[in-house]
Amino acid sequence: MSIEDFQVVIGCEVHAQLLTRSKLFSSAGLAFGDAPNTHVTPVCLALPGALPVLNERVVELAMRAGLALGCRVNLRSEWSRKHYFYPDSPKGYQITQWEFPICEWGELGGVRIRRIHIEEDAGKSVHDAADGLSLVDLNRAGTPLLEIVSEPDLRSADATVEYLKALREVLMYVGVNDGNLDEGSFRCDANVSVMRRGATKLGTRCELKNLNSFTHIKLAIAAEVARQVERIEAGGVIEQETRLFDVARGETRPMRSKEDAQDYRYFPEPDLPPLLVTEAEVARVRAALPELPEARRHRYVASLGLTAYDAGVLTAQRELSELFEACLAAAKTEPRKVANWFLGEVSRALNESGLTPAQVRFTPAQLAALLTAIDDGVISLSAGKEVFAELFATGAEPADIIDRRGLQQVSDSGALARVVDEVLAGSPENVASYRAGKVQVLGFFVGQVMKAMKGKGNPKLINELLKQKLAG
Repeated sequence: MSIEDFQVVIGCEVHAQLLTRSKLFSSAGLAFGDAPNTHVTPVCLALPGALPVLNERVVELAMRAGLALGCRVNLRSEWSRKHYFYPDSPKGYQITQWEFPICEWGELGGVRIRRIHIEEDAGKSVHDAADGLSLVDLNRAGTPLLEIVSEPDLRSADATVEYLKALREVLMYVGVNDGNLDEGSFRCDANVSVMRRGATKLGTRCELKNLNSFTHIKLAIAAEVARQVERIEAGGVIEQETRLFDVARGETRPMRSKEDAQDYRYFPEPDLPPLLVTEAEVARVRAALPELPEARRHRYVASLGLTAYDAGVLTAQRELSELFEACLAAAKTEPRKVANWFLGEVSRALNESGLTPAQVRFTPAQLAALLTAIDDGVISLSAGKEVFAELFATGAEPADIIDRRGLQQVSDSGALARVVDEVLAGSPENVASYRAGKVQVLGFFVGQVMKAMKGKGNPKLINELLKQKLAG
């Protein structure tokens, strides 16, 4: 038997940090990388008498995520205490939503989303920070999270990564999460099991904890599948447990036995009332949702005539897509030309500068003016790229850049005709070759005319004049 004789079954639990200025139940701010324990309040420290106060913004973002993922928003949800001991969790429990989450039963790319619930994050233990000691930083304690739980609908590591990328994209598009895997604001726990092909009963699952890299997710799942198959083939059994991925060794290792619900001693949170939202509030959040990336890609293909690949590139970031839309609305040229500029010069300039689309110095009207200048023959395409480079760097008006640099094309047919005549007269052998059928010589003549005019001749008019005179 081999791995190919087994079916892989995967479900994901994604923890997504919400884009709020303060924590879930306290006024403490949120900032990654600040000095330890500088964003704490009595609530974060679990001091006696400190009571949680719900951050209203969290509720709106949770509804936004649920609606974007096709979930039902429950008008009543409830808070629970989930008990476990972590050194960096002063309360000894986590406030979460257990039996009654805020959102349920959505779908993304064929993967069913069972539930979305709100919960708070723990702090951070820093090991070997000083003299071999372990220290605790509570800046992150109480950070608002969404836990997005899928059904076990995924059947491979590749499919899992594609689902997670699509989920991250949606959350970023609707302004719920920043998608930063390096800082842990988007991280995944993958529940992995295997069963023999043809079987109907799912195998025992193991949870791979806190995976915050798409590469590591793929490698961890592959390593865990291989481990489970090898264990089963050797006559052993899979024990339900939580495991960590050892990147250096390329293998998973036990972290702890996997708890069931009773081990957490869930009970209703006595310091918080049920969370109630109205149909009107749900409708308001739904109406404020932006066009989602998949719908936008379909529209670009169907309405703008772009390829699926180009549509995917232009919608990969919401900011880039919105800048493209604004330039498209301002431009008087065909959508394909605007798209080509974004796929080429705009993307290149963003990559080289490190700027985001929201930080660019040029306006949609300025880019539209540049494209119009090219279409109208005021400047050549190559000159247009020169103008764009300065436009991107300074935000100066295209017309001013063109005038200052003297980039206008010569479109005076009389002036062009005189140069064309001079070039033809100076190369009678090439004229004879063209008239004998060697039409590729035309390119040579165009180059000579452009050289004589220092690149300022209108190529379209030059081509027309050359063909007329060579035909005589």
